[in-house]
Amino acid sequence: MGTVVVDVMLKPEILDPQGHAVAGALPRLGFTQFTSVRQGKRFTLDVDGEVTPEVLAAAEEAARTLLSNPVMEDVVSVRDAAHDSARQGGYDWDDEDNPESWGAIGPIPAGSNPGRERGRRTPVDTDRLHGLGGAVHTGDDD
Repeated sequence: MGTVVVDVMLKPEILDPQGHAVAGALPRLGFTQFTSVRQGKRFTLDVDGEVTPEVLAAAEEAARTLLSNPVMEDVVSVRDAAHDSARQGGYDWDDEDNPESWGAIGPIPAGSNPGRERGRRTPVDTDRLHGLGGAVHTGDDD
């Protein structure tokens, strides 16, 4: 089974509020070497068999027709995932029990994200949130 990776980015003339927000947060977190950020989207398309030039051409047509909004976005890359450095780097997004395979820099300490256990959510301290002065919806509609 093969995989095609499609990257779509906002056109340069389109405002990017998410990228702008991230660019503002980076220096506050100590990442001062970055001067700007643009956000985009990545699609992975699985195919039966190998990724051939015909499959890549069809993926490019699908990207221009469906996966991107040609008024606001550019299709910047359509490629075989076998040649994608992230794939070769060993990332396995489907391996929920091994976050290190996602490209994490180091092991994620046990207990550092108590809601990460399968099927459980991190409990919300609603008393603390109420103390911050905001309205809190607890999920009870009754």
